[in-house]
Amino acid sequence: MITYTTDKNFTVSQVQDLFLSVNWVSGQYPTRLHKALMNSSTVITAWDGDHLVGLVRVIDDSEMLAYMHYVLVHPDYRHQGIANHMIEMVKEKYKNYLYIEVMPEESKNAAFYEHFGFEQMPDGACLQLCNFSDKR
Repeated sequence: MITYTTDKNFTVSQVQDLFLSVNWVSGQYPTRLHKALMNSSTVITAWDGDHLVGLVRVIDDSEMLAYMHYVLVHPDYRHQGIANHMIEMVKEKYKNYLYIEVMPEESKNAAFYEHFGFEQMPDGACLQLCNFSDKR
């Protein structure tokens, strides 16, 4: 049975293992990643016993904008509704904000978020300044 929490009771190793399972470069910086998550506004995690299997991170300004960053599920646990459940938790928590935004790093992922009611901005564009050398 999968359980969900907003408690930040995850270790550096658990976070690193999850991020590396989906081949995200963030997993190569485990201490920095853990610190970033601990200082984020909201982190929702999914657990199978003591095994971290999913995570969503939200950064917010406490009133108007919540930015959902990092939505990931361990490959062995995909297609079980875990990401769906965590995103619905985000939508519920931030339902009184003016905006909940997400910026998929790959355009192919936009349809996934549209399933939850997110819409592409008519003239929007993702911009990024990358400060690490292993750029994809």
